[in-house]
Amino acid sequence: MPTFAAPDGTALAYHVHGAGAPLVCLPGGPMQASEYLGELGGLSAYRELVMLDLRGTGDSAVPADDATYRCDHQVDDVEALRETLGLAQLDLLAHSAGANLAVLYATRYPSRVRRLALITPSVYAVGLTVAGETRLELARLRAEEPWFGPAYAALEAITAGDHSAENWEAITPFSYGRWDSAAQDFHALEDMQRNDEAAFVYGSAGVYTPHSTRAALADFAAPVLLTAGEYDLGAPPATVASYAALWADATFTTHPAAGHFPWLDDPAAFASTVNAFFDAHWKG
Repeated sequence: MPTFAAPDGTALAYHVHGAGAPLVCLPGGPMQASEYLGELGGLSAYRELVMLDLRGTGDSAVPADDATYRCDHQVDDVEALRETLGLAQLDLLAHSAGANLAVLYATRYPSRVRRLALITPSVYAVGLTVAGETRLELARLRAEEPWFGPAYAALEAITAGDHSAENWEAITPFSYGRWDSAAQDFHALEDMQRNDEAAFVYGSAGVYTPHSTRAALADFAAPVLLTAGEYDLGAPPATVASYAALWADATFTTHPAAGHFPWLDDPAAFASTVNAFFDAHWKG
């Protein structure tokens, strides 16, 4: 397992899968070990996946200063990884909350990004919001699922302001295209893989400056891919489409019948879609 030093001296780890042109991958969670990304549905058959364990997660060390868990601080961890890999530019993929880190990196170091893919991205960095009714409407697409009744009732309660842990747990099936044993096993590992203390700091007050970030996106020259799961309440397709419209050169696509982790729901289609984006621009 290779490691490198962050600018503040924290030892950070990354994991490599596959062979080919390097693709640096940033996990979400926020602050979940990169282990949950697996090999992104077989994307490692096309690319060398470089999976970063963010500070304090997975095999990376806990920093001396908890304030460095802030998303904007970790931008320079990504830059240190680029330097370690000896790459003039990065092909960069980020999932969920990791998209905020990727976007802050892309706006701070625009010339260092060759192309960027944001998979079911969080939208906090650009100040977009998702209305409660949007989530409820999307959830109703799953009305025929055997688990729908209790999950939908919990979602209604959350929308009304009841953010109990029980309600958040009850809506978990909405995050998956299929709430089968594989999805349940995947979900069961989340608490062990996530650093909750770090997650609390990651998006704390002052981390994001949406107005300036949006202005930078309009001038960002590299191609960008944004993807949404058809059923994903966390990053609804309509919201991700609005996100795509903020970029100078963006492609938006929806993964049919998928949730927040589209490489689980249709691995082959996910890997093919993402590889086609990077491969087209690699050749071009």
